[in-house]
Amino acid sequence: MIIAIDGTTSSGKGTLAKRLAARYGLPHLDTGLLYRAVGKAAMDAGVELADEASCAAIAAGIDPARFDERELRTAGVGAAASIVAVLGDVRRALFDLQRKFAKREGGAVLDGRDIGTVIAPDADVKLWVDASVEERARRRFLELSGMGEATTQGAVLVQLKERDARDSQRKDAPMKPADDAIWIDTTRMTPDECLARAVEIVEAKRKAKR
Repeated sequence: MIIAIDGTTSSGKGTLAKRLAARYGLPHLDTGLLYRAVGKAAMDAGVELADEASCAAIAAGIDPARFDERELRTAGVGAAASIVAVLGDVRRALFDLQRKFAKREGGAVLDGRDIGTVIAPDADVKLWVDASVEERARRRFLELSGMGEATTQGAVLVQLKERDARDSQRKDAPMKPADDAIWIDTTRMTPDECLARAVEIVEAKRKAKR
Protein backbone atom coordinates (compact mmCIF):
# COMPACT_ATOMS: atom_id res chain seq x y z
CA MET A 1 0.00 0.00 0.00
CA ILE A 2 1.43 3.35 -1.07
CA ILE A 3 0.13 6.41 0.77
CA ALA A 4 0.99 9.76 -0.83
CA ILE A 5 0.57 12.84 1.34
CA ASP A 6 1.04 16.25 -0.22
CA GLY A 7 0.38 19.70 1.13
CA THR A 8 1.70 23.02 2.28
CA THR A 9 4.36 23.85 4.86
CA SER A 10 3.22 23.50 8.49
CA SER A 11 -0.13 22.03 7.48
CA GLY A 12 0.53 18.91 9.56
CA LYS A 13 1.30 16.54 6.70
CA GLY A 14 4.62 15.41 8.17
CA THR A 15 3.14 14.54 11.54
CA LEU A 16 0.28 12.74 9.84
CA ALA A 17 2.65 10.80 7.59
CA LYS A 18 4.73 9.58 10.53
CA ARG A 19 1.65 8.50 12.48
CA LEU A 20 0.09 6.71 9.51
CA ALA A 21 3.37 4.92 8.83
CA ALA A 22 3.52 3.77 12.45
CA ARG A 23 -0.10 2.65 12.43
CA TYR A 24 0.24 0.54 9.29
CA GLY A 25 3.83 -0.61 9.84
CA LEU A 26 5.11 1.10 6.70
CA PRO A 27 8.42 2.88 6.05
CA HIS A 28 8.15 6.68 5.82
CA LEU A 29 10.02 9.19 3.70
CA ASP A 30 9.79 12.93 4.30
CA THR A 31 10.83 14.06 0.82
CA GLY A 32 11.10 17.65 1.97
CA LEU A 33 14.14 16.67 4.01
CA LEU A 34 15.88 15.64 0.78
CA TYR A 35 15.55 19.16 -0.60
CA ARG A 36 16.47 20.67 2.76
CA ALA A 37 19.61 18.52 2.81
CA VAL A 38 20.53 19.66 -0.70
CA GLY A 39 20.01 23.30 0.29
CA LYS A 40 22.08 22.87 3.47
CA ALA A 41 24.88 21.05 1.65
CA ALA A 42 24.98 23.74 -1.03
CA MET A 43 25.20 26.50 1.57
CA ASP A 44 27.90 24.63 3.49
CA ALA A 45 29.92 24.23 0.29
CA GLY A 46 29.48 27.86 -0.71
CA VAL A 47 27.52 26.89 -3.82
CA GLU A 48 25.05 29.40 -5.20
CA LEU A 49 21.52 28.07 -4.74
CA ALA A 50 20.69 29.09 -8.31
CA ASP A 51 23.62 27.04 -9.72
CA GLU A 52 21.56 24.22 -11.17
CA ALA A 53 24.41 21.94 -12.27
CA SER A 54 26.25 22.14 -8.95
CA CYS A 55 23.12 21.68 -6.87
CA ALA A 56 22.07 18.72 -9.02
CA ALA A 57 25.49 17.13 -8.46
CA ILE A 58 24.98 17.54 -4.72
CA ALA A 59 21.49 16.06 -4.97
CA ALA A 60 22.78 12.99 -6.82
CA GLY A 61 24.77 11.92 -3.78
CA ILE A 62 22.72 13.37 -0.94
CA ASP A 63 22.08 11.48 2.28
CA PRO A 64 19.85 13.38 4.73
CA ALA A 65 21.06 11.08 7.53
CA ARG A 66 24.38 12.97 7.43
CA PHE A 67 22.67 16.03 8.86
CA ASP A 68 21.17 16.89 12.22
CA GLU A 69 17.43 17.02 11.51
CA ARG A 70 17.06 20.07 13.76
CA GLU A 71 19.46 21.91 11.46
CA LEU A 72 17.41 20.92 8.45
CA ARG A 73 14.24 22.26 10.09
CA THR A 74 15.50 25.84 10.47
CA ALA A 75 13.90 28.72 8.59
CA GLY A 76 17.07 29.45 6.60
CA VAL A 77 17.43 25.89 5.36
CA GLY A 78 13.72 25.79 4.56
CA ALA A 79 14.09 28.87 2.37
CA ALA A 80 17.11 27.33 0.64
CA ALA A 81 15.18 24.11 0.04
CA SER A 82 12.40 26.03 -1.65
CA ILE A 83 14.93 27.66 -3.98
CA VAL A 84 16.75 24.47 -5.01
CA ALA A 85 13.42 22.64 -5.37
CA VAL A 86 12.62 24.91 -8.31
CA LEU A 87 15.62 23.53 -10.23
CA GLY A 88 14.58 20.84 -12.68
CA ASP A 89 17.90 19.00 -12.62
CA VAL A 90 17.76 18.78 -8.84
CA ARG A 91 14.27 17.30 -8.95
CA ARG A 92 15.33 14.80 -11.59
CA ALA A 93 18.39 13.82 -9.54
CA LEU A 94 16.14 13.00 -6.57
CA PHE A 95 13.34 11.35 -8.54
CA ASP A 96 14.74 7.81 -8.68
CA LEU A 97 15.52 7.75 -4.96
CA GLN A 98 11.96 8.74 -4.11
CA ARG A 99 10.40 6.43 -6.69
CA LYS A 100 12.37 3.42 -5.44
CA PHE A 101 11.29 4.18 -1.89
CA ALA A 102 7.65 4.32 -2.96
CA LYS A 103 7.94 1.05 -4.86
CA ARG A 104 9.52 -1.01 -2.08
CA GLU A 105 7.79 -4.28 -1.28
CA GLY A 106 4.84 -3.84 1.04
CA GLY A 107 4.43 -0.16 0.29
CA ALA A 108 5.40 3.08 1.97
CA VAL A 109 4.19 6.45 3.17
CA LEU A 110 5.72 9.50 1.48
CA ASP A 111 4.98 13.14 2.16
CA GLY A 112 5.95 16.16 0.13
CA ARG A 113 4.51 18.41 -2.54
CA ASP A 114 4.48 16.26 -5.68
CA ILE A 115 4.10 12.71 -4.40
CA GLY A 116 0.62 12.05 -5.75
CA THR A 117 1.25 13.92 -9.00
CA VAL A 118 4.82 12.96 -9.96
CA ILE A 119 6.57 10.50 -7.63
CA ALA A 120 3.73 8.02 -7.03
CA PRO A 121 0.78 8.86 -9.28
CA ASP A 122 -0.28 5.23 -8.84
CA ALA A 123 -0.51 5.53 -5.04
CA ASP A 124 -3.35 3.62 -3.39
CA VAL A 125 -4.25 6.60 -1.22
CA LYS A 126 -3.62 10.26 -2.05
CA LEU A 127 -4.16 12.97 0.52
CA TRP A 128 -3.83 16.73 0.24
CA VAL A 129 -3.27 18.31 3.66
CA ASP A 130 -3.69 22.05 4.08
CA ALA A 131 -4.64 24.75 6.58
CA SER A 132 -5.13 28.49 6.44
CA VAL A 133 -1.86 30.34 5.95
CA GLU A 134 -2.47 32.25 9.19
CA GLU A 135 -2.78 29.02 11.17
CA ARG A 136 0.26 27.58 9.45
CA ALA A 137 2.23 30.71 10.33
CA ARG A 138 1.22 30.35 13.97
CA ARG A 139 2.36 26.72 14.06
CA ARG A 140 5.63 27.43 12.30
CA PHE A 141 6.35 30.39 14.57
CA LEU A 142 5.89 28.19 17.63
CA GLU A 143 8.14 25.53 16.11
CA LEU A 144 10.91 28.01 15.30
CA SER A 145 10.62 29.72 18.68
CA GLY A 146 10.94 26.33 20.34
CA MET A 147 14.19 25.83 18.41
CA GLY A 148 15.51 29.15 19.71
CA GLU A 149 15.15 31.08 16.44
CA ALA A 150 14.43 34.79 16.79
CA THR A 151 11.53 35.69 14.53
CA THR A 152 7.97 37.00 14.60
CA GLN A 153 4.72 35.44 13.53
CA GLY A 154 4.28 38.23 10.99
CA ALA A 155 7.66 37.49 9.42
CA VAL A 156 6.84 33.80 9.25
CA LEU A 157 3.52 34.60 7.55
CA VAL A 158 5.33 36.58 4.85
CA GLN A 159 7.84 33.75 4.35
CA LEU A 160 5.11 31.13 4.03
CA LYS A 161 3.23 33.17 1.44
CA GLU A 162 6.43 33.60 -0.56
CA ARG A 163 7.19 29.88 -0.35
CA ASP A 164 3.65 28.90 -1.34
CA ALA A 165 3.94 31.10 -4.42
CA ARG A 166 7.38 29.76 -5.35
CA ASP A 167 6.39 26.11 -4.86
CA SER A 168 3.09 26.36 -6.72
CA GLN A 169 4.46 28.39 -9.63
CA ARG A 170 7.63 26.46 -10.39
CA LYS A 171 7.89 24.92 -13.84
CA ASP A 172 8.90 21.41 -12.76
CA ALA A 173 6.46 19.47 -10.56
CA PRO A 174 4.57 22.45 -9.11
CA MET A 175 2.93 22.00 -5.73
CA LYS A 176 -0.68 21.05 -6.33
CA PRO A 177 -3.13 18.34 -5.26
CA ALA A 178 -3.54 15.30 -7.49
CA ASP A 179 -6.89 15.26 -9.26
CA ASP A 180 -7.97 12.27 -7.19
CA ALA A 181 -6.49 13.42 -3.86
CA ILE A 182 -8.78 13.69 -0.85
CA TRP A 183 -8.46 16.99 0.98
CA ILE A 184 -7.98 17.30 4.73
CA ASP A 185 -8.24 20.83 6.11
CA THR A 186 -6.37 20.82 9.43
CA THR A 187 -7.00 24.46 10.33
CA ARG A 188 -9.25 23.54 13.24
CA MET A 189 -8.14 19.94 13.69
CA THR A 190 -6.01 18.41 16.40
CA PRO A 191 -3.35 15.90 15.30
CA ASP A 192 -5.53 13.09 16.65
CA GLU A 193 -8.54 14.29 14.66
CA CYS A 194 -6.40 14.54 11.55
CA LEU A 195 -5.13 10.99 12.02
CA ALA A 196 -8.64 9.67 12.61
CA ARG A 197 -9.86 11.26 9.39
CA ALA A 198 -6.92 9.91 7.42
CA VAL A 199 -7.37 6.39 8.80
CA GLU A 200 -11.04 6.59 7.82
CA ILE A 201 -9.99 7.42 4.26
CA VAL A 202 -7.33 4.70 4.11
CA GLU A 203 -9.70 2.04 5.45
CA ALA A 204 -12.38 3.03 2.94
CA LYS A 205 -9.83 2.66 0.13
CA ARG A 206 -8.70 -0.73 1.43
CA LYS A 207 -12.27 -1.94 1.72
CA ALA A 208 -13.05 -0.83 -1.83
CA LYS A 209 -10.10 -2.87 -3.17
CA ARG A 210 -11.14 -6.13 -1.48
